Order: sequence, then C-alpha cells, then structure tokens
Amino acid sequence: MGLDLRAPILPKIGRYRFLSIIVFLGLLNASLGFAYVEGQSSEITVLYIDGAPNDIVVIADPHLREENIDHTREVVDEINALDPSMVLILGDFVYKDGEDLHLQEVWSGIDAPVYAILGNHDYKSGIDGVSWVQKHSAVSSACLDAEGYDVTCLRDGTTDLAYAEEVVGALEENGVTVLRNEYVPLNLEGTDLLLVGVDDGWAGMADPPVIPETDAFVLYMIHEPDCRADWDADLVIAGHTHGGQFLPQGTPLPGKELSGLYERNDRFCYVTRGIGTSNFGVELRLFATPEIVIINPSVPPEDLLPGKKVVHITVE
Repeated sequence: MGLDLRAPILPKIGRYRFLSIIVFLGLLNASLGFAYVEGQSSEITVLYIDGAPNDIVVIADPHLREENIDHTREVVDEINALDPSMVLILGDFVYKDGEDLHLQEVWSGIDAPVYAILGNHDYKSGIDGVSWVQKHSAVSSACLDAEGYDVTCLRDGTTDLAYAEEVVGALEENGVTVLRNEYVPLNLEGTDLLLVGVDDGWAGMADPPVIPETDAFVLYMIHEPDCRADWDADLVIAGHTHGGQFLPQGTPLPGKELSGLYERNDRFCYVTRGIGTSNFGVELRLFATPEIVIINPSVPPEDLLPGKKVVHITVE
C-alpha cells in the first residue's frame, strides 16, 4: 500500500498538542530571555524615614561567583555614585560552596564604611532543596518573641561554623565589618544611629543583643525576614527572599514577607530583593529585578544615575 501524502503525519489531536508544546516552548524561551536580561540590571528603591540618617545604602544576597562578578562590580560603581554615608550588606556573600572567597575583594571598592551580617549560605545552612524545606518547617518551632527569642532549634548538621569564620575573614580583609549579634553606636553627619546586626537565623546563630535605651535611630539588620521579631526598632531590614525570584512584586504568600515594606504591631520591616541569585548557573529573575536601597538620599538618585528606574517609598 502506498503512502498517502495528503494525509496528516500526526493525528488531529496530536497536532494540537504539538502546536501547544511549540507555543509553550516559545513563551518559555522568551520568558527566560527576559529573566536573564532582568537579572543583569538593577533598580533603586528610596526609603524616606523621619529621624533616620541620610544616604544609607542597603544591598543583600550577592552570592558571588565568576559569572556575576562583573554585575557586582557595576553595582559597586552605582553605590559609589550615590555617595553613601554607609553601606549595609545583609548576608549570603557566597554561592553554594563558595570556595572562591577571593571574589569578596570586590567590596574593597566601596567608598564608604561597610557593615554586614552573615546569611544562611555563609554557614552552608539550608542551601539545597531538602535542607531548604526543612529550614522552612523548623522556623515554626522557634521562639520569635522579642523577649525570649530563641532559634537554636534551627542549628543542625548543615551549620558550618568553620566555614563562616573563613567568610568573615575574607570580608574583614576587604574592609567589611561583620556584626554577629552585636550593636554599634554611630553618628552619621550629625544624626545618631544604633546599628544592630543579628547573626543568621536559619543557621541557628541569631541571638539578638540587649540594646541600651537610646534616642538614636535604631536599625536592625537580619537575613531571613521569617526570623524577625517585633524588636524595639525604628526599622528592620532583611534580604534572603530575592523578592520571590519569579513572582510579581507584591504577590501575597500567607505568613511570608517577600519584598517591600511591611508593618506589624507598629514595627516596620523592609525586605529587599537583593542583587544576586542562587542555585542557578546564570542570573535569572522575573518580576524581581535586583535592587539597591537608599535611605533618605541627600541628592535624588535620578540626578546621580540618570536612566535608572527609581521607586520612592515613605515610611510613616
């Protein structure tokens, strides 16, 4: 029997499925392309807060590796263009095993004092799929009250204390002061600041210090927003979430603070989307562009970095 060339090669239903797959792959390819481009850029978020010092720049989650070091250098240049009074980095300096600690030399290029805390990747804690899920589950067992705060239940076999010391050493060699459950009083251009650095929660190392009564602006740095308490702070800043990585900004997830400004019991927390990614070979973000935050800028960022997208938020 000869082949009927007029007959369709695929059954009708098969053709529809085939075309659907082609359309899906085309959309996926376009989305990945857009996500790649979005991961290479950055936006600026301005926070206006009464009583806070001027020109504090905040970034988080650099996850340094060879593939994103050029992007990080561009971020450092943008930070310097903002003429910061101080720069805060909210942990996750490394990517996966993070053996290339020499990459941390990039922070020596910042033209301002730099203070930081460690993140879960800096302890190699909860950095793969299984332990990530376990950490999320274990947080519910921790005591997150301001009084009696205790996350030691999260300290397990994934918490690598020796490696964290190596990360701290590499950071301090490059001009970064790492705060580990301690506070430091500062004066920035005439405004008093009490800066509190809380060590990583997922690693079970967070043990917030008792701070003195003060009229200074009190600013807490933490890594995971789900490990924060209602401390007596004017502002808490956090990272870790990457803004959800692929979720539209403002996407609500019950009990989760992913990106932006949150208020709870008259306490404010800002969760930054960070500047890097993790667990991907390239920088992929969709709806969660890397973010540089600046508090009370003396000069509008639009004047210092023309062409940059700038979002303005008033904390009140």
